[in-house]
Amino acid sequence: MSAEAIPSAPRDDYTQALVVDSLSVRFGGLLAIESMSFHVNEGEVLSLIGPNGAGKTTAFNAITGYLQPSRGEIRYRGEPLTGLPPNEIAERGVIRTFQKTSVFGGETVLDNILIGLHRKSRQKAWQIILGLPSVYREERQLRERAMEILAFIGLEKRAGELGAALPYGEQRLLEVAIALAAEPTLLLLDEPVSGMNPSETSSFMDKLAEIRKLDVTVLLVEHDMRMVMGVSDRVIVLNQGRIIADGAPEDVQNNPDVIRAYLGDRYQRAEG
Repeated sequence: MSAEAIPSAPRDDYTQALVVDSLSVRFGGLLAIESMSFHVNEGEVLSLIGPNGAGKTTAFNAITGYLQPSRGEIRYRGEPLTGLPPNEIAERGVIRTFQKTSVFGGETVLDNILIGLHRKSRQKAWQIILGLPSVYREERQLRERAMEILAFIGLEKRAGELGAALPYGEQRLLEVAIALAAEPTLLLLDEPVSGMNPSETSSFMDKLAEIRKLDVTVLLVEHDMRMVMGVSDRVIVLNQGRIIADGAPEDVQNNPDVIRAYLGDRYQRAEG
């Protein structure tokens, strides 16, 4: 499948998965996000775009519990997330990657995935200490699952290499693989193709189409507009902590306010 031909999911089958209601985030006297409200539908790819400092990563941090909002409410599948720590939010299936690569550089690629699979372990400390057969069975099963994830993401041949030894683009892929190991139902990707060349970006777009077939909803922050417009069902544009547009990619890229605040005339000329 070509990167430009990734299909959109049927829009009329959506129900709201994530709801962000009147979210405000303040850092001292600076209002980073002001009364932001939006939702992410089950099964869609929704992209947040905007200039640097618009509030995109701040919104990610609030949704995933890495900072607490000044006001507002965040709900996932009807349950409140506001005030919960990141680990409890992750337990609900809301998993994220980070703007800066956060792989375990001193561990092998395989061990990186095994770390991501820790939520699936059912063994107690005393069972591990005693070395019970169930411990070895589970370890074998987790290693098999880790190799399946690496094969899916295209890094199975790198399994024995250290995470830090991978090229930057493959480190970004490894971070996504670690997130997939945690079995997300909502996956938040913060600039996943940053540092990738055009060929790697195109491959990642195809991979994203495969990820959504796993019944994973995706919330994406990305500056690569060709990727955003190629994979998104819907695009939300932020500027100075506020939403200035929310709609289908073709509508957003032709919105005068969006062009003025972010895309610019050069993008339109490139598209033409």
